[in-house]
Amino acid sequence: MTEVKKVSAKKTASEENEPSLMDIFTKGIFKENALFIMVLGMCPALAVTATFEGAFGMGILVLLVLTMTNITISSIRKLVPNTVRIPVYVIIIATEVTVLKMLVDAFAPALATELGVFIALITVNCIILGRAESFASKNNVLRSMLDGLGVSIGFALALSVIGFFREFLGTGVIVLGKTLPLGFEYTVFQNLGLSKYAFTILAQSPGAFLVIGFLLAGITAFQQRKGAKKK
Repeated sequence: MTEVKKVSAKKTASEENEPSLMDIFTKGIFKENALFIMVLGMCPALAVTATFEGAFGMGILVLLVLTMTNITISSIRKLVPNTVRIPVYVIIIATEVTVLKMLVDAFAPALATELGVFIALITVNCIILGRAESFASKNNVLRSMLDGLGVSIGFALALSVIGFFREFLGTGVIVLGKTLPLGFEYTVFQNLGLSKYAFTILAQSPGAFLVIGFLLAGITAFQQRKGAKKK
């Protein structure tokens, strides 16, 4: 009886240490944001954030792939031998990315043209393979789905913020409906006359480094100040 009580006590302690479903979902958005905190996925952040719509579109595609991948891998995690798990994960990710690319080519050709080869390169995105290996392969479907949603939403928000600042500060306006199939085209901030004050370099390749650098510096300074206040 004593041994049974010890085992049950250990199980209770381990269950208490497990993060809740809400914690799993939110940590990827804020506390462990893939781009701003973990500094992962820099390749698409530099390449496809020249416009807000392009960045947002890439974020949506990563959200779909990461969520579907986590669900699939979690579902078959007990059936895949450890010796071949990485190749199996890569095949699953590549299959889902290929199907998604076909859908984008068919229903959002402007987005496919703007993102180009970077849609296919989602297959080798370190965030997706990393979550598959570190989380989905060790947790149930619900937890893996929430983890995928949280991490991908955080990544999509980070890309959208970068894309917004690059397009707005680089052109003075934000164009909606030009890349995404919204059914309309609308230019935001057009009547403010900010185009003459725009820093056009921010909409070009070097602008990605500048905007991301300033954002990372601001977030790091905020975290350090917050940590200093706690001490």
